[in-house]
Amino acid sequence: MPDVGPLLKHWRAARRLSQVALAAEAAVSLRHLSFLETGRAKPSRAMVLKLADVLDVPLRDRNTLLLSAGFSPEYAESALDAPALAAVRDALEAILGQQEPYPALVMDRSWDIRHTNGAARRFFAFLHNGHDGEPPGPPNVLRRMFHPDGVRPHVTNWPEVAEALVARVRREALGGVTDERAQRILDEVLHYPGVPATLRTLDATRPSLPIVPIRYTRDGLRFGFFSTVTTLGTPQDVTLQELRIECFHPMDDETRENVRSRLSATAAR
Repeated sequence: MPDVGPLLKHWRAARRLSQVALAAEAAVSLRHLSFLETGRAKPSRAMVLKLADVLDVPLRDRNTLLLSAGFSPEYAESALDAPALAAVRDALEAILGQQEPYPALVMDRSWDIRHTNGAARRFFAFLHNGHDGEPPGPPNVLRRMFHPDGVRPHVTNWPEVAEALVARVRREALGGVTDERAQRILDEVLHYPGVPATLRTLDATRPSLPIVPIRYTRDGLRFGFFSTVTTLGTPQDVTLQELRIECFHPMDDETRENVRSRLSATAAR
């Protein structure tokens, strides 16, 4: 377990704050903050939590800060199917159901797909129909987009989407949101056949478009979507903070018509 001082310095650098700025925002002396980062002083539990709050550290990493300082974790990490999260599961079902007839999914910190609505299952089954292979491992957004046996053959603007997705993963890593498993999966997918080597050195800090459409084609049908990502507000559980709900919205009338005629629940029956 690393010492808490270097971890605090890491988070301050990730948030691009000077010691002076962090000390002012946290209402602590610059001298004391400097001593905490260098290990010359040991923070109290309350100080760790105060600095973590000012630095907007994710809950999982707040627990790590506490453990590094010699304290017990503050935040629970519940299984998504735990009885205590029944109300959250109901809320997720409602959000996914509201998105019909367009795809929506729930993914975790590692980009594993935890849940989908019926529209997403129908859409990806339609894209995968006739393919013998599958991306390795559990359903994962990165593997599905980059693997030759995933959706990649049907994404007509794949280079643009791939670049935006890699930049997004790396920006989250800079902000401390992603984890080691997601980093390993990203390294894996960047070495799949046909993936440009230039993506391995992509600068995640350069400006990017706020919306990158994803355009699919299959059996003469074209679909254009943009997506929005929703997180749960003020969660006090590690699992809940790391969930992201991604909803896909049609870009044009052609997409709406193709979804209604071929991919809606009514058309599927």
